[in-house]
Amino acid sequence: MPVEEFVAGWISGAVGLALGHPVDTVKVRLQTQSGYRGILDCVIKTYRNETVLGFFKGMSFPLLSVALVNSVMFGAYSNALLYLSATHHHDRHTNPPHYAHVLIAGSFSGLMQAVVLAPVDLIKVRLQNQLHPYGLRSLAGASGAQYRGPVHCSVSIFREEGVMGLFRGTRALVLRDTPTLAIYFLTYTSLCQAMTAQEREPGPVTVLVAGGCAGTASWVLATPLDVIKARLQMDGVKGVSYCGVWDCIRISVRREGPQVFLKGLTLNIIRAFPVNAVTFLSYENILKLIC
Repeated sequence: MPVEEFVAGWISGAVGLALGHPVDTVKVRLQTQSGYRGILDCVIKTYRNETVLGFFKGMSFPLLSVALVNSVMFGAYSNALLYLSATHHHDRHTNPPHYAHVLIAGSFSGLMQAVVLAPVDLIKVRLQNQLHPYGLRSLAGASGAQYRGPVHCSVSIFREEGVMGLFRGTRALVLRDTPTLAIYFLTYTSLCQAMTAQEREPGPVTVLVAGGCAGTASWVLATPLDVIKARLQMDGVKGVSYCGVWDCIRISVRREGPQVFLKGLTLNIIRAFPVNAVTFLSYENILKLIC
């Protein structure tokens, strides 16, 4: 099994996370909390109450682990594609695979990523929704758990909700990532082919544009279930109020209307293009260095 894709995915994942995490924090709060009038209001209140460090809550744990998740994403995709079409990364651009194989490999990658990502993403979301700095106790009358950091958060969830508590929202994550990564890799592959001369390697600009567009397209598709996933992950803080994915969808639509599925879409698009452009450029160049 080729391991170069896992290594390249590991490094490029860390680069992408560092670039996009502050925007992701604002997005998660808008999706799960009702105390903000919009993006700017959330940014101002976060900075005023928590300083600039508030935008990086929950980053330390994903910075170590999301690299692993990204490694699984790229590694699972590349190895599935190799199995389906015997297309190695060395000749993927000069001898492109069938789009059907790209879709299947991307779906497999999304499934694998969702399973590995679930506990990491849960802890990240819980920490991002904490409205006071680490180490301070909750204000009088405030609700929700107080976590001192990612380790304390994971231990608290395990103690209060059991092992399954660490996998809260996994079904929504699988439903989000399986089709999304199929579109992600299909968009990247097709744009690289369209923008590159036959039997030539795509240049840096092509990789940046194709990667950015792939990220944007995938997040437009993913945002509705991203909202549901985040709400299910926060469900354990105040006690269980949703019976599952479909119950969360039903209650969210009844309370806030269909527009609830668009919460965080603008921020997802703003974040998706630069983060995924840099991720793919890092991935492709690291592969060239280590292969």
